Amino acid sequence: MMNIERIIKNHVAGAVTALYGQTIDPDQVQVQLTRSEFEGDQTVMIFPLLKISKKSPEATCTEIGDYLVAKVPEISAYNVVKGFLNLLIDNVFWVDRLNEALSDDTYGFVPVTDQSELVMVEYSSPNTNKPLHLGHIRNNLLGFSLAEVMKANGYKVVKTNIVNDRGIHICKSMVAWQKFGNGETPLTYGKKGDHLVGEYYVKFDLLYKREIAELVSRGRSEEQAREEAPCIVETREMLLKWEANDQEVRHLWKMMNGWVYEGFEATYKTLGVDFDKIYYESDTYTIGRDEVLRGVKEGIFQQESDSSVWANLGKEGLDKKILLRSDGTSVYITQDIGTAQLRYRDYPIDHMIYVVGNEQLYHFQVLSLLLDKLGYKWGKDLYHFSYGMVELPNGRMKSREGTVVDADDLVAGMIDVARSVSMELGKLEGYSEEEKEHIYHIVALGALKYFILKVDPKKTMTFNPEESIDFNGNTGPFIQYTYARIQSILRKAKETSISISVKAHTTSLNAKERSLLKIISLFPEVVKEAGKAHSPAVVANYVYDLVKEFNSFYHDHSILNEPDLSIRDFRLAVAQTVGKIIRNGFSLLGIAVPERM
Repeated sequence: MMNIERIIKNHVAGAVTALYGQTIDPDQVQVQLTRSEFEGDQTVMIFPLLKISKKSPEATCTEIGDYLVAKVPEISAYNVVKGFLNLLIDNVFWVDRLNEALSDDTYGFVPVTDQSELVMVEYSSPNTNKPLHLGHIRNNLLGFSLAEVMKANGYKVVKTNIVNDRGIHICKSMVAWQKFGNGETPLTYGKKGDHLVGEYYVKFDLLYKREIAELVSRGRSEEQAREEAPCIVETREMLLKWEANDQEVRHLWKMMNGWVYEGFEATYKTLGVDFDKIYYESDTYTIGRDEVLRGVKEGIFQQESDSSVWANLGKEGLDKKILLRSDGTSVYITQDIGTAQLRYRDYPIDHMIYVVGNEQLYHFQVLSLLLDKLGYKWGKDLYHFSYGMVELPNGRMKSREGTVVDADDLVAGMIDVARSVSMELGKLEGYSEEEKEHIYHIVALGALKYFILKVDPKKTMTFNPEESIDFNGNTGPFIQYTYARIQSILRKAKETSISISVKAHTTSLNAKERSLLKIISLFPEVVKEAGKAHSPAVVANYVYDLVKEFNSFYHDHSILNEPDLSIRDFRLAVAQTVGKIIRNGFSLLGIAVPERM
């Protein structure tokens, strides 16, 4: 079904041709929602058409308005405010949209077909030297939600993860474990393996700082001390041994990475995110290194006298970028070249989306250029889904100093907050302890996900756990509670044998009902816009607006106690449809909704 904005644009273009003898593109017609202080549903900006009509704004509005009312059954009336043509849409149109939404469980979603284009979304991208933290949570939630939004827009989607499981940072944890571990394992440690490895990464940094301070006290410069500190020298040697496939180093690497993978998997499961395929830097960096060496042979890249390899991007307005260190070891971008090539071997990708923080903007500019220089036509088509950092009320987090907010600790803390708030409000009285814990988990994850996803991805955000779990306002729990309230209404209707149906001929709508139906009709366009803008926030804030409007309606108008049975049944249909859209909208955000609460 064509949306009302498209109908209006097409018919205004037709009016211009019929009235003034000139053809215009319907997309030139400017249409927006009518402002709340005026009567109407959609407003056409007439000013751009005056040079065609060669008449006053009021006269042009009147002529086009008369044409639309006569020719377009969906438009019942109009009014003119200066150069703005406010159109009133017939109630039947809104009821038809309600029928459409009520009868289709996938309302607003475009079906995936064999001809659908394939989108690959890469997100998470953790390092195996530390557990996932709050920053990773935003990445994972955005990546998973974006994948669901793209599916809802009719794309085939492959969700991938690249695990940075090799390199100098990984060796730092390994060196620290050798020095201080005394054979400690997750079993003897009594905690998850990713937490254990992360603690040794912090211990390495403390040791490194002590050694730098000691060397500086002996007369070394800060720069010399950073290069000569014994622990960093040992770490570089370990990386060289790893790349030479030293069996002892590789055994330690596999063991510690195995601990981390188990920890990651548990966190992913808790967050409700998953992947169709996981790539590992240890498998892809050699492909990238071979590509870089091919680039040297073909004169694309330059090898310096110390054997390091560089790309000169001066012609593109960027600086030189190192691709291989003088000792032959790879850097991040080398691995990304290899991973990109491997992905396009594995899948017939039409669009590639990298979900990575905005501090990596330059990195992905360079990656796109390098792939293009190496002859891969798809290099220029990579899309960097850039998002802002997550900060805490007291500032930024720092991994190597151990000041990050651990993802597992955060989720556990959110569940505690959900438990505390629910008990204080008495919302779960009469529930079993098992039922309560299940709802605490749903509410906590809903609060966390919604608080993060409602923010424009490009913006830096401050995360406040207490604010996120408020049962009032623009929060996940507020929306979840409204959904549960709707399900309670529908259960009571069923218990009293009331059938839910929509009377398509209903024409008597009050202002609140019209407003709700108008918002319901917007859901397909919202899903489309979220995909186009790569922004789950578009969906999140729409669902909040829908819930806010429903609660306003429910406050003013009875549903089950409405004496007019046809109105009662109509309102039940509205409630059921609102519930369905909440559920579908929240599914795009990876958020569960409780049937009872």
